[in-house]
Amino acid sequence: MSAPTHTRPHPATTGGVDIRLPWWALALPALAFVVLLVMMLNPTDAQAAGSDPMITHLFERVQQLIAR
Repeated sequence: MSAPTHTRPHPATTGGVDIRLPWWALALPALAFVVLLVMMLNPTDAQAAGSDPMITHLFERVQQLIAR
């Protein structure tokens, strides 16, 4: 008579989710943010576009505060 065989239980999971993003999934949004920020903070471009002088003044103040 043969003995019953028992199957091994699956190993316990670590409880964490292992998701790996490609390098560009973080680099491209960060690059786009920096490019848009630089475009907004350049007062000569804002003035050339014919925008409101008050907005241009605000961007100049923000640029001065960041440069400190």
